[in-house]
Amino acid sequence: MFIEPFVDNEFLRLALAGGVLVALTCAVAGTFVVLRGLAFVGDALAHGVLPGIATALIFGVSGIIGAAFGSLIMMAGVSLVSRRFRLSGDTAIGLLFVGMLALGVMITSRSRTFVGDLSRILFGELLGVTSRDLISQVCALVIVIAIAIIARRPFLLLSVDEGLASSSGFSVRLFHNLMLTMIAVTVVASFQTVGTLLVLGMLIAPAATGALFARRISTMMIVAAVVGSFSTYVGLLVSYHFDLAAGASIVLTAVFIFAVAATYTEIIKTIKTKQSNEHEHQHSHSGAHIR
Repeated sequence: MFIEPFVDNEFLRLALAGGVLVALTCAVAGTFVVLRGLAFVGDALAHGVLPGIATALIFGVSGIIGAAFGSLIMMAGVSLVSRRFRLSGDTAIGLLFVGMLALGVMITSRSRTFVGDLSRILFGELLGVTSRDLISQVCALVIVIAIAIIARRPFLLLSVDEGLASSSGFSVRLFHNLMLTMIAVTVVASFQTVGTLLVLGMLIAPAATGALFARRISTMMIVAAVVGSFSTYVGLLVSYHFDLAAGASIVLTAVFIFAVAATYTEIIKTIKTKQSNEHEHQHSHSGAHIR
């Protein structure tokens, strides 16, 4: 029941491998998304690649190439609007996000045969993962890990305070764009597996769970990787036994794990606070009799 589906079904084995690779990639990038507060940016990038993917598929080009161009246009557009027109980053991201999403829907609406492709873009095709997809995901994982290792210190300082990063001699714009590039690589590589709508869930939920327990970036990434990988396994089992969408099952499992972890930490915090208050009350009460 728990192992047999993966032993007997090659599609499930490939899906598990692809899902775990996505989980590992998202664990690294998602850690900085959560620490830096870039969830909105990640969402915008995940949706901003839609017109690029749609255009690539129309011309018979790989969707990954289209997604890469879409993410580049999205990042360049946000930088241009926020710098030249003196608008806030959120405003620039919101404008480009809505514009790119609308453009993608317009492109896909031109063809009735595009409905199936649109569904695959938005929700992924985890059970259709191939060995070539696994190779692409491994390459993305290596790139993301390399960026995280090389830029670990400036990324950490940026997550704390931009002024601190600047005073330490690091270019805020350079490393912010490098962080966006890392997120874009993750989105581009993962959309084929879990889809553009669900990749944000894999970026945030496992990393947010790690943030509840970890005090170090490396520990947070490890927790996120474990949660993401476990969610992939459980989500695929749920999908297999109950005939549900694989990508959505995985993301919902990751969100459920976060909800359980958050509830647990709140209960522990409440108990500790109550015990601390009782201890202080007893101490002050006993001290009142000392003369």
